[in-house]
Amino acid sequence: MNSAVSLAAGLPVGRPWARCLVVAAYAVPAVAVWSLAGALLALVPFAAGLVLAVGYGGYYGVTEVTGMRGLAAPGRRWQVPQTMLIDAPPWRRVAVWGAILGPGFLTRNPYAGFGLLPAAVVVAGMAGTRAAVALGAVIGLAHGGARAIALLSDLGALRVGVVAGAGAGAGARAGAGGAAAQLDLLLKAVYARRVDGAVLIAIAVAAAVLMVSYF
Repeated sequence: MNSAVSLAAGLPVGRPWARCLVVAAYAVPAVAVWSLAGALLALVPFAAGLVLAVGYGGYYGVTEVTGMRGLAAPGRRWQVPQTMLIDAPPWRRVAVWGAILGPGFLTRNPYAGFGLLPAAVVVAGMAGTRAAVALGAVIGLAHGGARAIALLSDLGALRVGVVAGAGAGAGARAGAGGAAAQLDLLLKAVYARRVDGAVLIAIAVAAAVLMVSYF
């Protein structure tokens, strides 16, 4: 919850208009970047996207569903450096997070499904550049919006925890609540990874069927 903790300082995210601005700060850069990516990926032969969808989706889908160890999903471990946020006003922090985290290319993504999204855009290019750009924009909107909503959810949980921990015996309750929250977060991550893997397998199967029917 590092982002949420920093965001809580001086930013009235409890107000509807502020929440909308946070979502926009994430979604607008994501839509712009993914739309540009769609225009570029439309130049890639869609057959390459199908091959990637079958191989990538099949491999990482199986590893996520079964939980077995395998190659790490492609991505970056870089995180937003605190030096970019020190002494920055709240809305500048939101703008920095939105521009970097919204599109999803510059920071770590915990699920392998993100790596298959460019292949999906490549396949959409078989219907033309507009289709690839449109799908890219939809992906950007969904990804950026989801990151923003997750941030706001973390902040809401943080505030609830602060209120619940106030008063006598706050230390013990906060410790127990923190352990329970960490366990709940871990279980949700495991479940989400299984779902992500199942979706990857379904996409791989669909791509394989499309390959057979096309070629």
